[in-house]
Amino acid sequence: MLREINFKLFRKLLRKSKLKSITIDIDSSVVNVEGHQEGAGKGYNPKKPGNRCYNLQFAFCDEIKAYLTGYVRSGDTYTANGAAEMIKEIVTHLKDEGLEITFRMDSGYFDDAILETIESLGCTYVIKGKGYPTLVEQVTDPSLVFVTSAAGRETTELVTALNTWKEDSKQLSFLEGDAYDYFFFVTNDMELSSEEVVEFYEKRGNCENYIKEAKYDMAVGHLLLQSFWANEAIFQLMMLAYNLFLLFKMDFAK
Repeated sequence: MLREINFKLFRKLLRKSKLKSITIDIDSSVVNVEGHQEGAGKGYNPKKPGNRCYNLQFAFCDEIKAYLTGYVRSGDTYTANGAAEMIKEIVTHLKDEGLEITFRMDSGYFDDAILETIESLGCTYVIKGKGYPTLVEQVTDPSLVFVTSAAGRETTELVTALNTWKEDSKQLSFLEGDAYDYFFFVTNDMELSSEEVVEFYEKRGNCENYIKEAKYDMAVGHLLLQSFWANEAIFQLMMLAYNLFLLFKMDFAK
């Protein structure tokens, strides 16, 4: 019920903004727990390794900084778990808004089921890829031409299909003796150049700021109740307050 209310409030914010295309960032964030909260588990916990925690899933609209949906998960949940279903839910709720939707995610969501889901729904995506063998082999091809941007970054583009989703652990070096930082970005938006894809992806850092605001301003970082579902309800109420504050600013900051 609370997730439905959050969707309704988001659609109200969206209609006020009069946007025709939106970018939806999906990301996860860890909330550490000190007690014995139901459903918490040991997983990736950078601040307190080995501690039990929750792993929260978020979806934000970058253009208006608004929360669409999300939920509480156990700390041992893999990043991408449930993301494909969340994407279906988002598109279902926004199907009558006449929007062009682009999903943006980091490499934790580079998953064939997620890509297939987005494509099947008629949406676009920009996702940071992993160093799978198919990508590594193609990007080290000497015939591949890299273009240097004004910022000094070298980019190229290629069209390929992965023959495996097993990650290659080898470090990639383009020139003997020189190690480069290299990144793969995967998209089905054919209108973007390789440099535009990178620039678009870099704006994903905004989502991390929205999560920080939710954690510190709305106390999302403190889910202290014993019951898992009580913590889920509190989380949704906190995010409802987050969107209500955005609505207030939209109505009265003119």
